[in-house]
Amino acid sequence: MFTGIVTDLGEVANVIPHDDRIIEIVCSYQEIIPLGASVACNGVCLTVIEASPGRFRVQASAETLARTTVGAWAKGTKVNLERSLKLGDELGGHLVYGHVDGIATVEDIKAIGDSQQITFQMGSKLGRFVASKGSIALDGVSLTVNTVKDLQEMTQFTVNIIPYTAEQTSFGKFRPGNRVNVEIDMLARYLERLSQAKSG
Repeated sequence: MFTGIVTDLGEVANVIPHDDRIIEIVCSYQEIIPLGASVACNGVCLTVIEASPGRFRVQASAETLARTTVGAWAKGTKVNLERSLKLGDELGGHLVYGHVDGIATVEDIKAIGDSQQITFQMGSKLGRFVASKGSIALDGVSLTVNTVKDLQEMTQFTVNIIPYTAEQTSFGKFRPGNRVNVEIDMLARYLERLSQAKSG
């Protein structure tokens, strides 16, 4: 389990073809991450299979490659990293599980004072779970949704990124057309499930 508060900006050092795909990431974590530990990599919960100071390897299954942006990662790709929570850790963002629901695309980036307002777009099937002032995890970053607009078969929503977030995460490199992993708030999932049960 994670909080959506990124603790390091890593970089893909190598992508190794395999039955699945093995990805080596360099980072600033100097302690050796235990084998089998979970690390959120751009919001995707991946298992560490090899580690040394300042780097680790994870393995991504065909399912992960098909449903997230991991399949497009190459050497040099910047990756938002977060180690899993320990009991007693501060919960600074919102509860994030590393289970990606879908992908959104950057539509527009606009300067608002010192911050950036980023507009994302995704299919309305997933967009119905997004609410103004609700929480969302984008590439593993816990954010508050500002506005939501439903279009034909699509949903647009905006978030504000302060300079610190832009500097400490991959968001500072975003351009229109970039794709991000989306994890909707767990509460929204359960509310949807309950509403289906009642209507059924």
